[in-house]
Amino acid sequence: MDNVNHAVLEISPYQPGKPIEELERERGIVGAIKLASNENPRGPSKAVREAIRKATDDLSRYPDGSAYRLRNLVASRLGVEPAQLTFGNGSDEALKIVGRVVLSPGDRGLVDERCFVVYPLTILGCNAEPVRVPSNGWAHNLEAIADAIDERTRIIYLANPNNPTGTWFSEGDFRTFMKRVPSRVWVVLDEAYHEYARNVDGYPDGVSLLPEFPNLVVTRTFSKIYGLAALRVGYSVSSNEVAELMNRVRQPFNVNSVALAAAEAALEDNDYINESLRLNQEGMKALEAGFDRLGIAYIPSIGNFISFEVGPRAPDVYDALLNRGVVVRPIANYDMPNHLRVTVGLPEENERFLAALEASL
Repeated sequence: MDNVNHAVLEISPYQPGKPIEELERERGIVGAIKLASNENPRGPSKAVREAIRKATDDLSRYPDGSAYRLRNLVASRLGVEPAQLTFGNGSDEALKIVGRVVLSPGDRGLVDERCFVVYPLTILGCNAEPVRVPSNGWAHNLEAIADAIDERTRIIYLANPNNPTGTWFSEGDFRTFMKRVPSRVWVVLDEAYHEYARNVDGYPDGVSLLPEFPNLVVTRTFSKIYGLAALRVGYSVSSNEVAELMNRVRQPFNVNSVALAAAEAALEDNDYINESLRLNQEGMKALEAGFDRLGIAYIPSIGNFISFEVGPRAPDVYDALLNRGVVVRPIANYDMPNHLRVTVGLPEENERFLAALEASL
């Protein structure tokens, strides 16, 4: 096709997890469960539902483009200035905004070989070159990523913990890495699963490191532990100067009013967050115990998901699980063809998954 940005032709569209409705329609199944997209299985809290109901009274009005109330709530919670925040339609948009600010045609961006697919897609979309750095086992190899920096490198995308592996790096290792990164190179630290990992010994809080490293940008989301995946609201935290540049690129009214109201309510519902964390920790233990019982290898994870190995039969196991009404995630596109990824669900969902997996094997 003529007159098309050549970088677009190199991009493969993002493939989301199979929706329950599609599975039930295709296979005549009723009561399927979805454990494929790392969502909070509890649904939104009562406070969030009430905030959404009230927000629908003003659907004829544009949203607050500055996200004033949410901005101040998040800033207060994190101990940063409101001007350090950039809000997005999900943290995916914040990740893309950073790329648009930094990257020009011919530049390079560094990513782990098993990184979240949005990172290389963003780099390609800016007519830049994504460079995949081999992992250290299943984890980010920070030393190798630092070694790969050259004169064309402008941005590095990292995730802690990483999706789909669930692996993580410590504050000490991250500080050592950041000290090797030239100030001209921006480091984007994706902390989408931060709230699930915050009690892990040695796990870094990226926001607390911003004063030390002005070339650091941290992204977070309300799609995971806060249970608002459908509403798409996330944000980045950076220096004031970086945020000012990002807000030049950000579209006006990019976060809708219902999402803003829901996020405000979700942020202040500590009971909901703490209960979600407790259920996730117990569910993760149940899944690990089930894998051990079945003799299945898995990658220890500090997120709300875990990847497990079933060998070359992974596509067949995935299909067999679908036939039993359980949707998990194939991850061959992450160069993990022998693995599947499952989200930690409610206790009864975890039990159903393990039973279906045993039958499928």
